[in-house]
Amino acid sequence: MKTQRTISAIRNATPNNVGDGFVGLNAFHPQGSQPFSPFLLLDHHGPMEVKPSERPRGVDEHPHRGFETVTIVYEGALEHRDSAGNYGKLFAGDVQWMTAASGIIHEEKHEREFSRRGGQLDFVQLWVNLPAKDKMSPPKYQDIAATRIPTITLPNGGKLRVIAGKLADQTGPAQTFSPLIVADLTLAADQSETITIPPTYTAMVYVLSGSATLNGESLVRGQIALINTDGESVQISTEQNAKLLILAGEPIREPLATYGPFVMNSREELIEAFNDFQSGKMGVLN
Repeated sequence: MKTQRTISAIRNATPNNVGDGFVGLNAFHPQGSQPFSPFLLLDHHGPMEVKPSERPRGVDEHPHRGFETVTIVYEGALEHRDSAGNYGKLFAGDVQWMTAASGIIHEEKHEREFSRRGGQLDFVQLWVNLPAKDKMSPPKYQDIAATRIPTITLPNGGKLRVIAGKLADQTGPAQTFSPLIVADLTLAADQSETITIPPTYTAMVYVLSGSATLNGESLVRGQIALINTDGESVQISTEQNAKLLILAGEPIREPLATYGPFVMNSREELIEAFNDFQSGKMGVLN
């Protein structure tokens, strides 16, 4: 019989606006990310109402180095372009996995037609740390359509989608630099499920909508539960419909130096990243 993990802490996400078009919550950020390793940041933008506009709003061009950004769209549409020549549109269910690594310039905004039309936007952006040996590897871009993400319908209702790693005998399509799991779980009212996560993995559950009970502890939208590494299983039950984001992974036990859009291992590497950006070594956005 698998032992049940206990909950270390439950935290409330705080209001957080990014750029001129993304309104939402921040559950944790790089400066306080050690307990969440290998994850550095979780922003939940939405659900928000986007008013019709001829000028797509969002975040103008900016650099990253030393980590990956993962964008999961639940409602609405986004558009991305970067200095490595990648361009993509994301619609409901799609995922963009961008490896900034040695450095990239990119922008992310409301998709042009969605901006003209307006509507509901709801998405999550994660930052995932890279091991020191991979921080200066070439940038990479994974455009993961919803149709590529394995989805299983649970016996009691609801669905589990595995974006990265292995969970419930499903393997996500995302390629990662360290062992991790990214999945979302939709549950119906009065449903109970048990998920199994490797005991060495850091694990957390964020409530995207509705409410749920984890091992007897109640959580509502905008709360994240950090789970201890003292077992393998987590029991999740609901009284109403709920949608949850499950994150887990082997922690990266290396020094962390952060400054804005750069996440490295030392202050000297941060200075080098800033100088490289200033001198154009991270490319340009045409």
